[in-house]
Amino acid sequence: MSVPQVAIVGRPNVGKSSILNWLVRKRVSVVDPTAGVTRDRVTYLMHESERYFELIDTGGMGVEDSDDLTEHIENQIESAIARADLILFVVDGQSGVVPLDREVADRLRKIDKPKLLVVNKCDSPRTDDEVPEFFSLTDAPPVIVSVKGNRNRKALVSAILENLPTPIEGEQEDGQSLSSTPELKLAIVGRRNVGKSTFINTLAEADRVIVSEVPGTTRDSIDVRFDLDGKFFTAIDTPGVRKRKSLANDIEFYGLLRAKRSIRRADVVFMFFDSQETISRVDKQLVDEITSSYKSCVFVVNKWDLAQQSKMTTEAWTEYLFSTFGAMRHVPIAFVTAMTGRNTKKLINLAQSIYKQARIRVPTSKLNKLVRAAIVNHPPPSRQNKRPKIYYATQVGTEPPTIVLKCNDPALFDIGWKRYLLGVFREQLPFREVPIKLYMRAKASDDTADQSLEELQSID
Repeated sequence: MSVPQVAIVGRPNVGKSSILNWLVRKRVSVVDPTAGVTRDRVTYLMHESERYFELIDTGGMGVEDSDDLTEHIENQIESAIARADLILFVVDGQSGVVPLDREVADRLRKIDKPKLLVVNKCDSPRTDDEVPEFFSLTDAPPVIVSVKGNRNRKALVSAILENLPTPIEGEQEDGQSLSSTPELKLAIVGRRNVGKSTFINTLAEADRVIVSEVPGTTRDSIDVRFDLDGKFFTAIDTPGVRKRKSLANDIEFYGLLRAKRSIRRADVVFMFFDSQETISRVDKQLVDEITSSYKSCVFVVNKWDLAQQSKMTTEAWTEYLFSTFGAMRHVPIAFVTAMTGRNTKKLINLAQSIYKQARIRVPTSKLNKLVRAAIVNHPPPSRQNKRPKIYYATQVGTEPPTIVLKCNDPALFDIGWKRYLLGVFREQLPFREVPIKLYMRAKASDDTADQSLEELQSID
């Protein structure tokens, strides 16, 4: 399973960013009394009691941004909540319950996910008597804390760990892969009129989705379940997306949001392109969402029969896609004709293959041997008269494969060397066609590894 995510949400100025910084014991999020300082999601990988999880700081719910970025902030909050395995609902123990707290509670009440009520700013036991008034907001277990007074950090960490998803069978550190394969969820995304609904109907062998030549027929995300060779799949058909300035009404605006949500809840995304059209800004926006979500993806060039009539080649389209999306060169490309069903079964088989890649767990010993060899072949350059050192590497999650490197100082490793190492991982590990998350983390004082991998190489 992927690394669990813990979203910190609440109205402005309840101390969400302070709580993240307090938990990680360093300044990661900006802390300021001005409402709305946190706009984008801020994430940090935590390691507590042998569990890894990501903390996600979010903007204040209900804030009206002075720079007209309210819509952007809300989208980031929704994205964090959609991805979260656990939600920390933060309130201000000094100010008591305010109307905006109730609005936040109403929004969270509709979300069926584990939650904790974190009552912040309880700087002394005297303020604890006022905590029960918050119990009307939610039935989530309460945790009373104070960042300023450094109260109950361990209690909050323990509550988080208790409410994280239980690691599933096959998730042990040195396991090779997960033991079973669940039903595969496929999101079909793209701009309007690229043939997404036609493709869905071909898969389902029935007119399950309305197919029309009128652009924008599908206005909501639709789940279609089908089976192939005895295996079950869910295809998520999404609304066609067009430029933001062209969003004519609320239906189309929310269609864009649903398309992004479909990407986030999918196992594999089919990013559709029209062989007769050039890549658009909308295509780039959707690919950006796929990239930021670390989703396994297939670029699907549809209407290939028409492209062949115009003497277009697969090589030319491949180069066109990779030159446009340089960071996505690992993504496989499929050429299909949804109308006739050409290559659709091969596409589903390809999706199964890359999904299996995303779920593989590499033994720690193999990973460290590979990193050691990569350092020998191309040592990271020194910076500021300091030598970068890597002590050990471990894979901490799947879907996407998530690798943590413990080192002396993450700032010493430049982006070029990290790209080199990612290339080594993709070439030497079974992750050729899926995204890889890479974290560099400074070695804590109580870590047992004292020698770097380069030094261990000389001992070998």
